[in-house]
Amino acid sequence: MDGKQENGIHAAVPRDHQSLSVRKLRDTYQMVAGAPLYRREFGYYCLDEWRQQGMPAEASLAGLFDFDAPAQHSLGQLGWCEAALAPAFEDTVIEDRGDHEVIRDHAGRHVLVFRGRRSGFMPEYIDHPVKDIDTWKRNIAWRLDPATPARYTDLDTRMDAARQAAGQGMIITQNLIGGYMFLRSLIGPQDLLYQFVDAPELIHTCMQAWFALADAVIARHQTYVTLDELFLAEDICYNNGALISPEMMREFLLPYYQQLVANVRRRQIDHSRPLHIHIDTDGFADPVIPLYQAIGMDTMSPFEVAAGCDVVRTARQYPELRLFGGIDKRILAHSKEAIDRELERIIPPLRARGGYIPTSDHGVPAEVPYANYLHYRRRCVELGG
Repeated sequence: MDGKQENGIHAAVPRDHQSLSVRKLRDTYQMVAGAPLYRREFGYYCLDEWRQQGMPAEASLAGLFDFDAPAQHSLGQLGWCEAALAPAFEDTVIEDRGDHEVIRDHAGRHVLVFRGRRSGFMPEYIDHPVKDIDTWKRNIAWRLDPATPARYTDLDTRMDAARQAAGQGMIITQNLIGGYMFLRSLIGPQDLLYQFVDAPELIHTCMQAWFALADAVIARHQTYVTLDELFLAEDICYNNGALISPEMMREFLLPYYQQLVANVRRRQIDHSRPLHIHIDTDGFADPVIPLYQAIGMDTMSPFEVAAGCDVVRTARQYPELRLFGGIDKRILAHSKEAIDRELERIIPPLRARGGYIPTSDHGVPAEVPYANYLHYRRRCVELGG
């Protein structure tokens, strides 16, 4: 190794020093054909209902569902569904509507929620903090300053944990809000579509701030660790494809992504390490795959089946693409026989191909019976090795 430390930072941890779960996840990213599939789930919206159906209240989900031990460490600090504001807005009640109330949330949005309950359902977003350059400067721009000391107060502690994870061979992931999701959280999903046309200078101003913050924070992280993955939360698709045109993506998103990816690759401590680019989007993702491949995307999730995604079809069309998700959550609510048919259609060919993790195509909904989900997990284990 030319004197390099095999500590997961300067050089990869040898395979025989990795745990089984780390080896399985790294085999996934390396697309090892026929390797046992890593076991995890996207998420849950059903746990209260499952406890009423007999799920042991104190048992761990990993134990109940035979999940693998964690093999990935996320660095965070750059938002996910909302921009990484520092300081965030203070949650404030704006209006009392009896059984409902309008609050200003941490992202500066005015949100209609049930009185006394702010989570566990889809709220109604009434207003967003950015309307024009003036509101951008007044409400948001200063909250995205990369030099704000509060962003780095616990940096050493967080990076100690990251270096320990790297030393175990874990996948080190820098997760961050994608450009489209960032813009949507500031401007709102409808108004944003108009602003791409009516105020392109505003969009570029916002994206320049997105890039400056992401680049600065990731640069700090990269002085401590080598990254394995850049994971962007994008949600740019709906059931018919992308919410904006390929031309808009090429103008307003992809140049910033390309520069960020280039900078991250250049700063890597271990220059031999592959950097995986992972895009997360709901909706029908097929039309945007070639666009994101232009920035180096080689991993995608979660392949929403109700929107028309099919991981078997996508695996054939893009044999180089790692695929996570793609199990129809509606089928999990149907019958054990339907679950068997779906898993037997998907898991054997994708395991033979490599680069796949089976999970629900979004959070498991309350309509899925606990008994069905247990059956689904047993079959995933049987078919996935």
